[in-house]
Amino acid sequence: MRIRDIRAATVRLDPPMRTAPRVPKQATPGFASPMLRYPEYPRAKWSASWSRVAVVVTAEDGTTGFGFTNHGAPVREIVNGHFAPLLAGEDVMATERHWDAMRRASAPYGSAGLASYAMSAVDIALWDLKGKLLGRPVYELLGGPQKASIECYASNTDLQWGTPESIAWFLELGFRAVKVFLRDGPEAGISGVRRAEELVARTREQVGPDVELMVDAWISLNVEQAVRIGEAIRPYRVKWLEDYLLPEDMVGYRRVRERLPGAVLASGEHWYTLQPFAEAAAGGLVDILQPDLAWCGGITAGQKVAHLAEAHGLSMIVHGGMNYPWGQHLSLAMPAIPMGERSEGVSPPGVPLEEMTLLPGTPTIQNGRVRPSDAPGLGLEIDRDWLEARATAG
Repeated sequence: MRIRDIRAATVRLDPPMRTAPRVPKQATPGFASPMLRYPEYPRAKWSASWSRVAVVVTAEDGTTGFGFTNHGAPVREIVNGHFAPLLAGEDVMATERHWDAMRRASAPYGSAGLASYAMSAVDIALWDLKGKLLGRPVYELLGGPQKASIECYASNTDLQWGTPESIAWFLELGFRAVKVFLRDGPEAGISGVRRAEELVARTREQVGPDVELMVDAWISLNVEQAVRIGEAIRPYRVKWLEDYLLPEDMVGYRRVRERLPGAVLASGEHWYTLQPFAEAAAGGLVDILQPDLAWCGGITAGQKVAHLAEAHGLSMIVHGGMNYPWGQHLSLAMPAIPMGERSEGVSPPGVPLEEMTLLPGTPTIQNGRVRPSDAPGLGLEIDRDWLEARATAG
């Protein structure tokens, strides 16, 4: 079976939320970011506001596979102007070949960054299509279920409902692991260290001794501040400190590792294709690799990173992996993946999780665990009409 065509479009995805949150919104500047040194730029001004991107891969017989990613019109143009003509007419089943071809073809302008987002959406769509043509769920094509279901943790990315209120809701939903986000960068100095410790201490007291607690710095710290915060939060039995440096700073990652030898460190959501993961694994820079399948190169890249992690005695957790079926399918199949993240705000307090599902057909987490659909492909319950109704200009 050959690929007939590949087409990308920008789309708006909104959750079908019907229930009113049970707490009011709170004013918040959001969690920490690398732009904190420039307070004159609020998050709404410096954040990219592009739409999401949907990719449809169509086989000769008319069967379609769907993939999604971020960064709107720029990524759409890479897919439509470069990857689509590159892969048209090729064997639908040759996912390894197509991934390698896209990576090499985009190397002249950089296979990381925007090209990696484009590659990811195409790759996810190809896996969805392959599963549909074979009549099997993607997790079976990846080796079958390695676990009965996936343990999930809830990330407090949406601060407008209040962190204590959101954490209480996550516990009520049945999550037995939660993640909080720092508010300050290195510019805050010792006050930032104190606020980080207070946040972690309050949350540990709230969740009790038997709930895992993780801390995310969202690429906002430098080596000195990462070390200071890592030492300050050690008494609170934090499972890991995550994403603490700018993603390109591999020398910095090595220095933090050397200075926090007893801490569990995690990173990788802003790493693309294979090389950063290979360097981090081989050098022992982190304990947990965290690729985002819609950013790093798709399911094919994620499987390769999972094998890297396993070979080096590390763990892997898919960034935002429980939000979408591609992360669920890979996580069910890979031995190196012990748990999965539900992020994008999870849900406002009082709002059922199923009302926050962006893509119909994505299984909802129940009592802190989830298992992907057994339907062919990724199990998405969408079609071209559904996408066209959500199309945007970019």
